[in-house]
Parts: sequence; structure tokens; C-alpha cells
Amino acid sequence: MSNLDVLYPVMEHFYTIQGEGYYTGHAAYFVRLGGCNVGCVWCDVKESWDIDAHPKISVREIIDKVTKSGTKICVITGGEPAMHDLNPLIDELKSINIRSHIETSGAYPLLGNPDWICLSPKKFKFPIPETLAIADEFKPIVFHHSDILWAESFIQSLSSNCKLYLQTEWSKSDLNLPLIIDYVKSNPQWKISLQTHKYLNIP
Repeated sequence: MSNLDVLYPVMEHFYTIQGEGYYTGHAAYFVRLGGCNVGCVWCDVKESWDIDAHPKISVREIIDKVTKSGTKICVITGGEPAMHDLNPLIDELKSINIRSHIETSGAYPLLGNPDWICLSPKKFKFPIPETLAIADEFKPIVFHHSDILWAESFIQSLSSNCKLYLQTEWSKSDLNLPLIIDYVKSNPQWKISLQTHKYLNIP
């Protein structure tokens, strides 16, 4: 079977503006894969968890949609995309000079060599050392004030080039943003990530 014939469970795919983290503001095509057992209670895409609830789409079709959009970046997210072998999709994206970005909890080994790894660790299933070591961007979600120090505990496991972000869980913004602002002012190695796509009212 060629890479183009490989199937992935795709909950949704769309062309939009990256709303979070280092690439905020960049146009990007998002491919949201089904399947996740990390179990975040505050997850805003719980419908992605069931791997069998989504249509199987070929790499050929995904590449066609990505190419027609005109994007230079394809973000593979979930769910938990690292539950899948991403080599076929990433290899095909590379073959047409489109950057592949992964958004992962880091709970599983990453099968593929993306151009950018955004690691958003979760207390419900800790990230593995292998993914911590190769993350380009570390973006913990702050749901409770204790999550800030929990996030800090991983610093020694990250590369020196990894970009550090703290992002409040959306429903807790009023409570957590002042805490995050104060923390970043005292610890300027961190930056603040906001879900700007929600302010812009886009996917």
C-alpha cells in the first residue's frame, strides 16, 4: 500500500488561522484525527475521543484538500494524533513542501518526523520522556493554579530551544489569566498563549 492510500479517522478538517502558541496568526490547514484516551475533563472536542466515530479518509484526499487551500502549514491535531502512525501523512506533506505541525499531549511515542511539535501535556496521562526531549513548543493548559508549578517541573526534560507557553483553559480565563500574567512577569522564560481564534470567532 502506498502512503497515499493509507486511511486516517478524520473528525474534521478546515483552513483557518492558527490561534495558539508560537505560530499564532499564521494561516494553517487543520486535520483533526479521531481517537484519544487521555481524558481531559475540560476537553472542548470530546466528540473526537471515539476513534470509530469518524470517517476514514485517505492521505490522497487529505493532501488534495491541503494543496487546494494554498496553505504552507498543515496542523495535525486531535484527539491525540500520536495514537496513529503519522509517517505516511507527514512524508507526503514533506514531498510537496508543506510544513507538518503536530499538537500532542506527548503521552505516546511520535511515529513521524514533523517540522514542529507542540507539546501540551496533561495531568491525566503524563508525557513520555522521548516526546519531552524533542518538543519545539511546550504549551501546558492551566485549569487550576497548581498546574503552573506542575508545568515548571518538566523544564529540565525539555531542550534548551523549546519555546515555553502557559495557556489558560478557556472557561477559567477570568480566574487564571491574572495568575499567569504575574507568573510570566516573574519568570520571563515563559510566554502567554491565548486562544485568539475564539476571540476572532473562527475555527
